[in-house]
Amino acid sequence: MPMVRRVLLSFGAALLLCLLTSGAFAQAVQSRSATVNGVKIHYLVAGKGDPVVLLHGYAQTSHMWRPLIAELQKTHTVIAPDLRGFGDSSTPAEGYTKAVMAQDIHALVTSLGYKRVGIAGHDIGLMVAYAYAAQYPSEVGRIALMDAFLPGIGQWQNVWLLRDLWHFHFYGETPLKLVAGRERIYFEHFWNDFAADRRHSVSERDRILYAKAYAQPGHMRAGFEVFRAFEKDAADFAGFAKTMLPMPMLVLSGEKAGGTFLIDQGRLVATNVEGVIVTGSGHWLMDEAPGQVIPKLVSFFGH
Repeated sequence: MPMVRRVLLSFGAALLLCLLTSGAFAQAVQSRSATVNGVKIHYLVAGKGDPVVLLHGYAQTSHMWRPLIAELQKTHTVIAPDLRGFGDSSTPAEGYTKAVMAQDIHALVTSLGYKRVGIAGHDIGLMVAYAYAAQYPSEVGRIALMDAFLPGIGQWQNVWLLRDLWHFHFYGETPLKLVAGRERIYFEHFWNDFAADRRHSVSERDRILYAKAYAQPGHMRAGFEVFRAFEKDAADFAGFAKTMLPMPMLVLSGEKAGGTFLIDQGRLVATNVEGVIVTGSGHWLMDEAPGQVIPKLVSFFGH
């Protein structure tokens, strides 16, 4: 019996070592905050290796990236911030142009000691990711843009999403009063109507989490300010686009959402673009089609 026990213990130790070294046991995602660029930025961080920054979009927070973090952290340090005004980050009165929001993220990355990153963004986050790469091109190795559009680039006002033009102008005193205490009702429109199938969109558990996050004081106003800034973003991006991005760019777009529009925009701002249509998916790529999206992003940032 002692011999059998020693053999079993040795086997168990060897198996555990194999699992740990293979990345099967990923480290826990840590929740941290830093004050940078005059604003408190909350972020999730996990893994080791070359850093990849993940930027969420509207109606979500950094939480949206957890399924991707679980895979990407096996080979990279993954940093997923809440943008200014969102999640557990602070809500300053100003600074919601995507150029300034990108400066927040750059300051965070710099404070963590990284000089070069991969970066991905969905929805509003893709605009911030583009503004980051445009302002700091030598500090970005790869960039991925996911389903929405780039203000000021090409025929951006014709994009499918602009069928809901009303919400881009839905800010100010009256809209804030209308949504106070009704955040969930407001966001249901986006989660349901921007999905290919509302039954396979953002999960009920995550809807509860996001509605609670946006119901925090100042957060709905901050979200509205992101849209108010689009006119300035368009002018900024038109200027950025005069210099083409040189790093590899991956563009993922939902078949039932933006289609080829963002891919076409990507080719107007970068020289090395791979465009992928996520089949059967609407706007919420991470929620609707994780089986297509996660492996593609892991592969892209693995090069």
